[in-house]
Amino acid sequence: MGLGVLNDTKLQHVPGTATLADFDQIAAGAPRDGNVKYSKDGTTILVPQPSDDPRDPLNWPLWRRDLTTGILCLLSVIASTLSPLLAANTLTLTLYFKRSFTDIALLTGYHLLGVGVAGFIFVASARVWGKRHLYILGTVIIMISSAWGGGSNHNYRSLLAARFFQGVGLAPFEALVNASVGDLYFVHERGKRMALSNLSLFGGAFFTPVIVGKLTSTLGWQWSFYLLAIFTAAMLPLVILFVPETTFVRDQRLNTDTATTCDNKHYKSGNEMLGSGTSSLDKRPDSGSRELTHTQAQHKFFSRENLMPFNGRKTDEPFFKLLLRPFPLFFHPGILWACLIQGTLIGWTVLIGIVLAAIMLGPPLFFNEVQTGYMYTGAFIGALLGFIIAGLLSDSSAKFMTKRNGGIYEPEFRLILVIPQLIFGCAGLYGFGITSNNTYRYGWFWPDFFFALEVMGMVLGAVSSALYIVDAHRDIAVEGFTCLLVFKNIFSFGLTFSGYNWLVKAGIRPVFTAISSVQVVICCLTVLMYVFGKKNRSFFARHDILKMLNLR
Repeated sequence: MGLGVLNDTKLQHVPGTATLADFDQIAAGAPRDGNVKYSKDGTTILVPQPSDDPRDPLNWPLWRRDLTTGILCLLSVIASTLSPLLAANTLTLTLYFKRSFTDIALLTGYHLLGVGVAGFIFVASARVWGKRHLYILGTVIIMISSAWGGGSNHNYRSLLAARFFQGVGLAPFEALVNASVGDLYFVHERGKRMALSNLSLFGGAFFTPVIVGKLTSTLGWQWSFYLLAIFTAAMLPLVILFVPETTFVRDQRLNTDTATTCDNKHYKSGNEMLGSGTSSLDKRPDSGSRELTHTQAQHKFFSRENLMPFNGRKTDEPFFKLLLRPFPLFFHPGILWACLIQGTLIGWTVLIGIVLAAIMLGPPLFFNEVQTGYMYTGAFIGALLGFIIAGLLSDSSAKFMTKRNGGIYEPEFRLILVIPQLIFGCAGLYGFGITSNNTYRYGWFWPDFFFALEVMGMVLGAVSSALYIVDAHRDIAVEGFTCLLVFKNIFSFGLTFSGYNWLVKAGIRPVFTAISSVQVVICCLTVLMYVFGKKNRSFFARHDILKMLNLR
């Protein structure tokens, strides 16, 4: 039992379990296995092991991988502004369209529904043809639907349809960017990049109302849509030129973080990384250096093959089978835990967005849309702080616990980030319910302060769940992220239908006390996931739910 993680005796090597060498440097002068590939400086075993194909993203120079990630993160920031685009405009749109608060909330609800529905289709497409064509398609759809939304004028149904398709355009970024980080980086490189990708997907969302409130007051609500169309159009050439296909079909022997045949007795020697199947790997004397030469790795970057939306099928499996694949994973404890730990707190954030407008626009504060938008400053600061904490703790805590565990890394060590999520996120929910229920006494600052804490917790939970899926279940990471996407968006969609009326009937403080308590229970489920996570990984490696249903 390693630091509370129950050991497994059924498999020689449980997928996801690795060694200290995967996260830290090997002692100077330690013997190296000629069959195992190391980092360029020869101090870190690479997990997964890269192939010798220059098309393998793991062979690209780090600056090239970071450039691709940076563009995807920038696009994610733009795409993430879509969901809260109307958060500061509730009163303006209510008067403009002469509709109820619930109808205006549904402009966000149907947008989230579009994300959830498109997610299933796009992820299946990513499995068959890769991710690049979906990033290009998503960029084009956001560009067109944003121009459409701005031109909707007094037609509520037209704006509703535009919002739905904005959700369709957002889906590839919500579903696939984290998976691309898994494609592009080794285990020891993922932590900070995963935190950055999650900040991009969530942080931009909370700064949007701050800008949109002022923009609406100055130019009109339509220009929030028009500017999005302009910025997305400017990003399209960057996507086409600098975001190549990140999906690569590698020999399964090289995917050492998903292998099940490794012998535990070799953990500390480094030989276990390739198990018994290393004999056919490249055994060149310089195999300790991972990166191909600059010329070898770069000459294909701007080839016709890389510039095309598609560069061949990634699997021979039927599209329809892949379309159904995420459904049974909702019964996979690891995936279900990730959905709950990330999706519910995101849903409560949507609920705060609904109630925030009603609280601030009414007595005693009587905020306008500009002031209401400024209330999201706290949420943006909370997202930044959550990112900083996640970046500092994600890899360092894993390294520390791996050292304490005799050099053996377990993906469950990623779950430590749920502790600050529990502290900040749940404190934020409780505090927001108490202070926003009595703005006569607490004013605007304390609700905004607790909103920041709630968002901080949300980011930490998002990073923890994303890292756990990539490290523990990388073979189903794409489908896992699909489950997260669908759960959080359908859950949030339901809250836009009933959230406002629920708060009016039951009261703000009782509602937030209830959901805060629910979130505490969900966070405490992490203890079970931590203790039994390795046994769970072993069980589903031996009893593949997708194979049993003929979906793999």
